[in-house]
Amino acid sequence: MSHSYLTTLFYLLPLILVLLLYYRRHRKKETQFGARLAETIKSGVAEPLTLHPVIDVNKCIGSSACVKACPEHALGIVRGKAVLVQPDHCIGHGACEAACPVEAIQLVFGTEKRGIDIPQVKPTFETNVSGIYIAGELGGMGLIRKGVDQGARAIASILKHKGSANELDVVIVGAGPAGISGSLAAKEAGLRFVTIEQEDGLGGSVYHFPRRKLAMTAPMKLPIIGMFNRREISKEELLEFWNGIIRKTGLTINFKERMEAITKAGDGFMVKTSKQSYRTKNVLLAIGRRGTPRKLGVPGEEQSKVVYSLIDAEQYRGQHVLVVGGGDSAAEAALAIAEERGTTVSVSSRGDDILTRPKEKNRMRLKEFATQGKLKIFLNASVKQIEEDTVTLEQEGKSYSVKNDAVIVCAGGTLPTPMLKEIGVMVDTYYGTAVAK
Repeated sequence: MSHSYLTTLFYLLPLILVLLLYYRRHRKKETQFGARLAETIKSGVAEPLTLHPVIDVNKCIGSSACVKACPEHALGIVRGKAVLVQPDHCIGHGACEAACPVEAIQLVFGTEKRGIDIPQVKPTFETNVSGIYIAGELGGMGLIRKGVDQGARAIASILKHKGSANELDVVIVGAGPAGISGSLAAKEAGLRFVTIEQEDGLGGSVYHFPRRKLAMTAPMKLPIIGMFNRREISKEELLEFWNGIIRKTGLTINFKERMEAITKAGDGFMVKTSKQSYRTKNVLLAIGRRGTPRKLGVPGEEQSKVVYSLIDAEQYRGQHVLVVGGGDSAAEAALAIAEERGTTVSVSSRGDDILTRPKEKNRMRLKEFATQGKLKIFLNASVKQIEEDTVTLEQEGKSYSVKNDAVIVCAGGTLPTPMLKEIGVMVDTYYGTAVAK
């Protein structure tokens, strides 16, 4: 009997040890996820910014499949259930929904507290205004493969409603995934079209991603080009691929040309841009939800040294840089640049927002960097003028001239919703509404 007991114990001990190690590791991860969730709630960023998952806790079995599938590390397991621990990191990849083994995840727009405006769009991608089409992120779908698919399908609908001899068939606004795909489809179909893009490069939201950020998680099919079968690709690789397409196909995109207004003109439209006006039968809006960058409206802002997002901190090495803004994007830009050798960084915030609005981790690092002399913070300050090698700041009635080689404005964007309503496009506000399959 004793020998049998010892034999059983001998075989059980490794299993018990494995279970103990698994439990310990599991508890450690849950503690980490819980801490991330607590920090998110404390910093006031508990509301998702876009399309995001909602977990049915009655179905969830805590398998962690969704956590592993999320490329943005936005999900975690807390008390045995999946939780969106960092909602602001989620950009709607949808990989979590596909990975869930018990279908406990549903993708939704908005929350009970914060609604998201989505234009009304038919299955043909035409809005309630005949001739105005929407594809991609503006329509609520930020996934690259979805934008590519929608851009091509919108052009297929536009093919049935070509323009007359004295007008274009379509003006495509935006050169992100939907705009690129729509432009390729228009070229393939022989349509008379123009594609305009307010930025100096293509890519849409991807263009503004941080360096080496994972941009795509599924294959896509492009007109003329065919299938692109990469499942995971970084920002740099995807932009290189898209630029290669432009060179290969000879596609023309008018960069640095911003759409300013759309007005009715007979059976079509007049699209006014920052450079000229186009008469067209149809308009395909393939613009993102970032909107047009909010500008400072001060003398000298038109200089090339003024930009509205940080793409690569390394390019500012050894320069005098001013970051304007009071949120996480301003804080993260200032911190990233301050880490470069020989760089002088100043931050201008209208109030004390830069020390109160960002996440706690960013606030602590800002204070640490300021104490170490790595950056200087101007609170209750505003930019009055941007000169060639200086910037004039006004702080509580006093003016300061700061040496400057570059200005990065992180003041958000002007969303296109008012423009849509102005041309008659109906917009619905979604409060936790599920995505149609």
